[in-house]
Amino acid sequence: MTTPRQPPAGALVVVTDLWPWETTLSAREIPGVLLAGSPSTTVGGFCNRTGKPVEGSVLVVEALGPELYKAVIASSAVICSRGGRTGHMQSLCRTRGIPVLRVAPSDLAEVSGYVTVSADRQSVLLGDAETPARAPDSPVVTPGDLGSICVVVAAATDVRTINTLTPRVEQVESFFIREEFLCLSAGLSPLDALRAGAGEAERYGAAVAAELCALVRELLPGQRIVMRLLDLRSDDAARITTEVEVDHEPNPELGLHGARGLLNEEHYPRAFGALRAHVRERLGPQAARVSFAVPFVNDQDEFLRLRRHLGLPGDLPLSVFVETPAAVHSAAGFCAAGASELFVGTKDLTQFYLAADRGNHLVAPSYQTRHPAVLDGLRQAVESGAGAGTPVHVFALGADLDHYVAHLPTGRFMMCTAELRELARRELAATPR
Repeated sequence: MTTPRQPPAGALVVVTDLWPWETTLSAREIPGVLLAGSPSTTVGGFCNRTGKPVEGSVLVVEALGPELYKAVIASSAVICSRGGRTGHMQSLCRTRGIPVLRVAPSDLAEVSGYVTVSADRQSVLLGDAETPARAPDSPVVTPGDLGSICVVVAAATDVRTINTLTPRVEQVESFFIREEFLCLSAGLSPLDALRAGAGEAERYGAAVAAELCALVRELLPGQRIVMRLLDLRSDDAARITTEVEVDHEPNPELGLHGARGLLNEEHYPRAFGALRAHVRERLGPQAARVSFAVPFVNDQDEFLRLRRHLGLPGDLPLSVFVETPAAVHSAAGFCAAGASELFVGTKDLTQFYLAADRGNHLVAPSYQTRHPAVLDGLRQAVESGAGAGTPVHVFALGADLDHYVAHLPTGRFMMCTAELRELARRELAATPR
């Protein structure tokens, strides 16, 4: 007869329907890499491996994708084994303040039961226990040091979160949202709708507009919302498209999406026209607080072709996302072609300047948002806009904000909701009473 194995001293015993020593789990810490931070240093919860939304759970998945949208926003934290810091879903989590921790694939299988994700230690503790905290680095820059802030949001609740901060962050002049996030929030499948004919495309546009109007209703006087037009890569599209076939691309990041994708969608102009008409009908004069930005566009010719494809009147403002080296060199051309603003997408720009996939953790050491080449590109875009009198907004991760403020000739920045909220909280805590 075999003698039952006894739990080692100091082990965490998890009580289940088995004998305790048969399910003994050492209360150990698994190291990882923090892909998205959180205002809280530690977040605990029971693991959820179903891919379905379970409120307050810790979502455990191999990799994040748009099909997990509802599961992600219901989660208190995410643990994965693939992905980089600036993937689209990681950006969603950063906006919401949901920590994302990447662990080794061999460790992911061990993550079960109740776990605690430690943002400051970049680790996960198996079991219900506390981890010793490390003091976070204090940023030097405060919201008051910035001239203008455009807040990256994923839903109307994020706008409300920023506008109810006490004291109010007066520098917040605008909010930015991706059309894809409005689609995911409303349960829409863009390609299914756009390729089902003009009527379905128009219904799709009206549904996106309804989501957009909900954001506008949360705005304070003097604020506005900028919607980045649909930019759905084929690999992401394949995960949420059910009625039509999505072409397989060997390198979706460099494939048919952004401006070139919109030019390829026959019925997107009908969808966008319905969106604008619905916004005007619902908001009346307040519709002027909504503007639009072209994603993933290389030069002014492509920008003007898209304007014509969408059938836009000449007086309708349209801004540009600068996120490729070609777009940096075309910044002055965009301004000359009538772009109302430039938004510099640092995350994509970094990966294209350095040939380092932002979603591939194997090349993470090469993905450097402060690389001299990246900073030179950011500076060139800012100076081109300044020369033309066109506002330029630079996206900054919280960890880069101090560095960017010190090295770029601009006071206009884009920030995620949770990172701005934390910056405002620290500024308040440091204010003498």
